[in-house]
Amino acid sequence: MIIDFNTLEETAIPHFKGGEKETMARMYFDGTNRIMKGRLCPGASIGLHTHDTNCEVIFITKGQGHVLYDGDKLPISEGMVHYCPKGHQHSLINDSDNDLEFSAVVAQQ
Repeated sequence: MIIDFNTLEETAIPHFKGGEKETMARMYFDGTNRIMKGRLCPGASIGLHTHDTNCEVIFITKGQGHVLYDGDKLPISEGMVHYCPKGHQHSLINDSDNDLEFSAVVAQQ
C-alpha cells in the first residue's frame, strides 16, 4: 500500500490533545492504526496524553522542539525519532522560532 500525503487534505486541529494553538495534519486511518504527517507552528504543541491501548512513533522531518516523556523534557530535532510505548505519557512541543514537521504512526499493540 502507498499513502500519498500530497493528495490528503491538510486539517487544522485546534488544541490537539489539549495542546497549545493548532496541529496541522494530513491523516490516514484504517479503523485500527493511524498514520499522520503533521506540522506545529512556533508555540504550538500536542497536549500531554497517555497511550493506554497503543503506541506511537514520531519521526521529526524538519525543525526542532521538545518532547515531554514520562515527566522528562527531552530535546528533539530533524532526523530524530521519539517512541512512546503503550502505557506511557508524552507531549510534542514546538518551542522554536520555525515550524516543526513530523510523521507519526499510532499502532495498536
